[in-house]
Amino acid sequence: MPSARAAAPPEPPLGELVMQVARGLRRRFAATLEPWGVTPHESRALRVIGEHEPTRLGVVAQHLRIAPRSVTDVVDSLEARGFVAREPDPSDRRATRVALTTQGRAVLAELDAARRADHESYFADLSERDRAALARILGRLVDDR
Repeated sequence: MPSARAAAPPEPPLGELVMQVARGLRRRFAATLEPWGVTPHESRALRVIGEHEPTRLGVVAQHLRIAPRSVTDVVDSLEARGFVAREPDPSDRRATRVALTTQGRAVLAELDAARRADHESYFADLSERDRAALARILGRLVDDR
């Protein structure tokens, strides 16, 4: 005779849980960026430019995994707000490089601080031990791929 108790709902698959966390972090990050009027895509572009500056647009496109023609629109938007500046590439007069401006560097630092604070808030319910274990496990998965 079957038990009168209802069966517990099945646990979501591990991959689905990871995707839910990633979606939650992306939504929160987009909201975090609103005061600066920067999209997540533009934020990633600023970070790439900051890490590789001065750099060609093709390098930015490669790191963002978008078509070179698409990165032009992103850089145009950042340039219009004074966050980046284009300059000729001294090694190839046909090419252009892009670099952060002083304002862009300041905004990127603010965005990074806001992102770190948001991540800290998101994971605040986990103990230090759980956070360290999660970081170790996720790091291993990232390293193995």
